[in-house]
Amino acid sequence: MRQFRFRFSLAVPTLLTLTAIVLPAPAGALQLYARAGRTGSNAVANHADSIPSATSASTGSTAADSAESAPAKKTLLGPSGEKGMGLSGKVFARFVMPEDWIGLASLPSSAVSTASVEGTPASTSETVFTMRSFGQKVRAWLNGYRLGYWPAEKGRLRSEAYKNPDGFIEVTAENEDTRVSEHFRLRDFVSHDQKDVWPKYVVLREPLLDKLELVIEDLNDHGVNAEGMRIRSGFRTPAHNFAVRGEGSARDSRHQFGDAADVFIDQEGNGKMSDLNGDGKVNFADVKMILDAVERVEARYPELVGGTGLYAYSGRSGPFAHIDVRGTRARWVRGVYKGRSRRIVRTHKASTKVSPTKSAGAKSE
Repeated sequence: MRQFRFRFSLAVPTLLTLTAIVLPAPAGALQLYARAGRTGSNAVANHADSIPSATSASTGSTAADSAESAPAKKTLLGPSGEKGMGLSGKVFARFVMPEDWIGLASLPSSAVSTASVEGTPASTSETVFTMRSFGQKVRAWLNGYRLGYWPAEKGRLRSEAYKNPDGFIEVTAENEDTRVSEHFRLRDFVSHDQKDVWPKYVVLREPLLDKLELVIEDLNDHGVNAEGMRIRSGFRTPAHNFAVRGEGSARDSRHQFGDAADVFIDQEGNGKMSDLNGDGKVNFADVKMILDAVERVEARYPELVGGTGLYAYSGRSGPFAHIDVRGTRARWVRGVYKGRSRRIVRTHKASTKVSPTKSAGAKSE
């Protein structure tokens, strides 16, 4: 009996010690994406100071005050800007798994709104979208919406960057206009197929939003009005990506993973690429200005490195640029015309340099 009591008495403090180690303290809730739960491939980890605290809101502290304690150079997912999150300070949305939302809801901040709130978030608020788990997908479908099969489901896991998404953002007629960053709304990234099917489902990563906002900011800083940046193609379901393979879509396109977008800059509001360099023509030289901005952004923030493809097609929107945050550098060009022959130069040879006389195939997309 004595031996039993002795062992039991040791078990109690041991259990309490393990509980203190495993369970984070209330203050640790601010480290939700860095410590608690898991960080999904579609949910960006944010540091503690990326969420305005109730204390800072009540004391009226300014961005200048917080800048004194912030590092000289912002790091990925570091202190957010006055209006939003991320390096740009212009990201207004978070995409989290249900188990992460439980921890996020306990944060000591009133600046978090749910995805059901309509309209533009307030200057200090953000919209949190809880994603449907990938495990809820039944074969090629989710809740009546056709998704298709990701490369990993077909045994083509090229690297960790091509693993299945963790989950899907549910898009409804009520929330599609939710602003996810300063210049973009949720509907901008919806796959172009199944227009009459609701709800729709999207994979979208916050770093992509951050990079697009930084590219806009960089172009504006260099005298190019980029406020009219438009999304030509955002997320593509694998089913839709397969359907447009004949139009140059890559089999394992990054559009399927929510970290890629095809963009153009429409300064006139006519739905077409504008003459950015003012030479009276809309051609490769204009879309290359977007690449120049991407190069500057990636040089400043290498954590946002990714692929950039230039497309000189004269389709419905004219030339456009593909931008992604795959984590490795990739560059390619498609459809560059030469002289009066208007011969399209196409090769499938990979290249890390962009040249108006050479192009790489869309397999890097």
